[in-house]
Amino acid sequence: MTSSVDVVVALQVDGEAEVVLSVVPAAGWVVDEALDITVDGVEVHPVEHIDAHGTRLHRATLPVGTADIHYRGVVAPPAAPAPSDDVDPVRYLRPSRYAPSDAIGAAAEPFAGLPAREAVARIPAWVWEHLSYVPGSSGPTDTALDTLREREGVCRDYAHLTIALLRASGVPARLVSAFAPGLDPMDFHAVVEAFVDGRWEVVDATRLAPRDHLVRIATGRDAADTAFLTTLSGSLTLTSVTVTAVVDGDVIADDHARAVLLR
Repeated sequence: MTSSVDVVVALQVDGEAEVVLSVVPAAGWVVDEALDITVDGVEVHPVEHIDAHGTRLHRATLPVGTADIHYRGVVAPPAAPAPSDDVDPVRYLRPSRYAPSDAIGAAAEPFAGLPAREAVARIPAWVWEHLSYVPGSSGPTDTALDTLREREGVCRDYAHLTIALLRASGVPARLVSAFAPGLDPMDFHAVVEAFVDGRWEVVDATRLAPRDHLVRIATGRDAADTAFLTTLSGSLTLTSVTVTAVVDGDVIADDHARAVLLR
């Protein structure tokens, strides 16, 4: 089944800025696509880098002016899951910037000693039950500890808390940014992949989008690895971002007790 995705990002560049964009589907997903970057109507040509998970990053230097970024693509799931290696279960068991699993403390105690399969079922359900989805309630530097204290956030906050609790319970977990047909409100979405029974299964504590239709964009430890825009140098302001993702066919309802693999 194919999906159509579209991203429009507007930036005001106040000082020449070097940026990294993560706004396109991972390698293997694309049927047809176009990525256009302009500043005051002049085309900018990014350099593409592909990481070990198939994440496609676009690095560009933007001159002063109004920058417009437009991506549109038709996508379909690849035949095989995203690349992984034997080190990943170790890499994604370690604490990270936004998912400090070593500092999560007593919050992880109810899940201590659970088999991985049970932890993967109970932890996202606990996060869903104990958090409120409140747009604008968190900031870009908030960690899982902030979310645990405030008990509210958006998808990345749900994902970071889920990751931290899974890792603290001995289950490797990583963050995936994705296009999510059926998501409301529509935006880039953040979900979690947990390593259980020798494979990476996707869970979503927000329960806001059907997992069968997710389109992988980026994979990493947390939002530090998967942000759609990273400014390496210079000065800019994000003016607006619009994301659209539509499945070409009927949307499959999600049963969150079911294991789902994200390609």
